[in-house]
Amino acid sequence: MSEKSFIPGTDEYRSLLSEISGIISNGRAFALRQIDTTQVITYWLVGRRIIEFYQKGKRRAAYGEQLLHMLAADLTIKHGRGFSKRNLEMMRLFYIEYPITQTLSAESESKFTQMLSAKFKLSWSHYCELLKEDDLSSRSFYEIEAVENGWSTRELRRQMDSMLYERLCLSRNKKKVKALARKGQIIDKPEDAVKDPYILEFLGLKEESEYTESQLEQAVIDKLQNFLLEMGRGFIFVARQKRITMINRHYFIDLVLYNRILKCFVLVDFKCGELTHADAGQMNFYLNYFRENETAEGENPPIGIILCSRKNEVYAKYVLGNLNNKIFASKYKLALPSENELKEQIKQEL
Repeated sequence: MSEKSFIPGTDEYRSLLSEISGIISNGRAFALRQIDTTQVITYWLVGRRIIEFYQKGKRRAAYGEQLLHMLAADLTIKHGRGFSKRNLEMMRLFYIEYPITQTLSAESESKFTQMLSAKFKLSWSHYCELLKEDDLSSRSFYEIEAVENGWSTRELRRQMDSMLYERLCLSRNKKKVKALARKGQIIDKPEDAVKDPYILEFLGLKEESEYTESQLEQAVIDKLQNFLLEMGRGFIFVARQKRITMINRHYFIDLVLYNRILKCFVLVDFKCGELTHADAGQMNFYLNYFRENETAEGENPPIGIILCSRKNEVYAKYVLGNLNNKIFASKYKLALPSENELKEQIKQEL
């Protein structure tokens, strides 16, 4: 092969450059993950040592706060930032809330470190957020979801603030609620992927203000990444205002998504008012068309989600019952939910 074929701009050179760039990017990402893991393990060990020191005598425990002040000052001088009294308190709490019973010896220390590395898969800032959640089932769920979905600390905080765990609990029986804490969100069928309500506070629309369905849709498109995160696991964007033509008439579907786990299209319609039987009929029409004309071999039938600002549960039951397609109606909220409100709903459901 001539040297000319490797000059910049050729397909082979671009391919080589892309592969090497990928190797470097993956290597850097791995290095950052290793740094995060090492930091978490270090802080866990610091927390354990502080607890062990306290436990060796009542006098030491009595001067606990004073000890943390002294440690914070001296460690900051010696090692720089990251060892404030507040952070040392978090390390102590981290060890208490994530205990591992293991007797250390010279032979087992390496294996113990490997055990810690396998246990802690998130960054220190993630664990600081998780420690704010007192309910162990809820905390376990958020930890699993953060790992599985690659949530940033910011996204983890938002999902906790929007009470994702509690919202999912509302649509599941007791057995499945327990599974959420052990395994996270398992999506085996369409019902598992749908929430009620959806929290769209990131759109920046005020609940008391008037806005059209087009404005709502545009706000979602402008914040599409946030919207897909709120939709949940496996959703990807396909199209907006997807046109359907039937007997020389044009119809438009607000949003077309695809769920990789369910292997099906998900059609979304926005309604700024209450759910009506006409909304259900329109969605059923869209789904019939998609099933016949857009669904490929090996894919499952499409499902529809009608996002409405108001929904009467009894009315929705009769409107959506006995349809030949899977259609769900969920409310959307433009502000973070009230904790007391959601907890009261959970008590009523479970």
